[in-house]
Amino acid sequence: MKINCIAIDDEPLALQQIAGYIKKTPFLTLVATCKSAFEAMEIIADMQIDLMFVDIQMPDLTGIDFVKACGTGQKIIFTTAFEQYAIEGFKTEAIDYLLKPFGYEEFIKGAMKAKNYFELLLKAGQKTSAEDFIFVKSEYKLRKICLSNILYIEGLREYIKIVVNNDEPIRSLISMKLLEEKLPPESFMRVHRSFIVNLNHVNTIERGRIVFEKTYIPVSEQYKETFHKFLSKG
Repeated sequence: MKINCIAIDDEPLALQQIAGYIKKTPFLTLVATCKSAFEAMEIIADMQIDLMFVDIQMPDLTGIDFVKACGTGQKIIFTTAFEQYAIEGFKTEAIDYLLKPFGYEEFIKGAMKAKNYFELLLKAGQKTSAEDFIFVKSEYKLRKICLSNILYIEGLREYIKIVVNNDEPIRSLISMKLLEEKLPPESFMRVHRSFIVNLNHVNTIERGRIVFEKTYIPVSEQYKETFHKFLSKG
């Protein structure tokens, strides 16, 4: 298995060291290195990240505050030179806490804890990145969206539109492909090049189209067979 990682540290040498350790470890894939929590927010909004190596003491936003803001979408290994943060760090359900300076032997022990965690999820039949919410960038902010509130997603020319229950649609520049990868396949299905629907909200089909109030979503030939299999389960 491959675990997608990012490393976050405002110290260039520390960031370089962690990146080197990640690249050296066969089951880890380095997706990006970030010098601040805000850089990391941009990455996790656009890409599937499973594990984050996070420095605690950073300017503007501490690693612990960053993790609390992000929720539980990714597992965390904290890295810091300050031992007093350990208890607060573990309160966020971090997998491990590496005290600087640390060598590869200590790093790999923490990485193995993460590997064991994800393997247990796979054995239990769970999708490693599945959560009950996602984050997307919208109007220069990160928006947290509960998956159960999403009705459907429409891909437009320059952005996507996420239509949710009892709220205004959310627009984002994320691609349909990247967003589809973030969504649990047991609940969301691509039914058209421009549409992904939440199967839990599909209640009415009219002339081969899915009806959401006044919106009619076509099911293209490419996706008809898969969609009909879903309907036959009922």
